[in-house]
Amino acid sequence: MAIILPHGVLFRGGAEERIRTKLLNDGHIDTVIGLPANLFYSTGIPVCILVLKKCKKPDDVLFINAAEHFTKGKRQNLLSAEHISKIIETYQFRKEETRYSRRVGMAEIEKNDFNLNISRYISTAVGEAEISLEETNKTLLDIEKAVRAATLKHNAFLKELGLPSLPTG
Repeated sequence: MAIILPHGVLFRGGAEERIRTKLLNDGHIDTVIGLPANLFYSTGIPVCILVLKKCKKPDDVLFINAAEHFTKGKRQNLLSAEHISKIIETYQFRKEETRYSRRVGMAEIEKNDFNLNISRYISTAVGEAEISLEETNKTLLDIEKAVRAATLKHNAFLKELGLPSLPTG
C-alpha cells in the first residue's frame, strides 16, 4: 500500500509517533519517498509517499529524496516521466545514490527514536569546492602586478597633463 501524507507524520510525536513506531517494529514501512512542494492543486506543501508492506523482508527502510527533482510549472510543479522513472527504478532495485536515496537499517532508525524525517538520513548539502591557497596567492600577486603596471601607465598620462599622480605603493 502506498499513501500520500504531509512530511509531519514522519517526525511528529504523540499518536503519530506511536503509529509510526508500531509500523516500523512490525516491519511494515518499506520506503519513504519525499516529493517536491506544490505538486497538487489542493495544497502547496511538500508531501511524501509512505510505502507499506505486509510481508517485508529486508531489515531496513529505503529513503528517496525526490524533493529537488521536478519541473517548475506556472501554477504547479510537475514530475516528468524521467523523474517518475528514476523514483520507480530506485524503489524497485532499492538503489542507493548520494544525496538521493539510502537504505537505512532499523538499528539506526531506532537510535533516532523512530524519526523518519528524510533529511535525517539523506544529506542534501553540497560540499564546497576546495580552495588552493597556492593558486589563490599566485592569482592575487598577478592582479597586484597588473594594478601596479596600470597605475604607472596612468601616472604617465597624468604627468603629461600636469596633474598630480596616484600613489604607487
